[in-house]
Amino acid sequence: MIYEMRTYRLKTGTVPTYVKLVAEEGIAIQKGHLGQLVGYFFSDIGSLNEIVHIWAYSGLDDRAERRAALNADPAWLAFLPKIQALIETMENKILLPTAFSPLA
Repeated sequence: MIYEMRTYRLKTGTVPTYVKLVAEEGIAIQKGHLGQLVGYFFSDIGSLNEIVHIWAYSGLDDRAERRAALNADPAWLAFLPKIQALIETMENKILLPTAFSPLA
């Protein structure tokens, strides 16, 4: 199992708009392709205006196939510009669980 952690720094003040768009449209599209959502968060203390979401995959090949399917979906391609306009920076990490992780 691998975990993908995506962190988006949003334009100041746009977190509520981003969360609303994802809740109403985006998350259903993503879940349909990406599968197991571990969590979807926004920052409240520390670096503000950040969104972090974590997805679980069986491996890198599974992730690549699922992301390719998402990126080929016309509904996702129509939705994407709505949130891209709110995002300043993006960071992506692949996390591997330790043997003692509860998510291993």
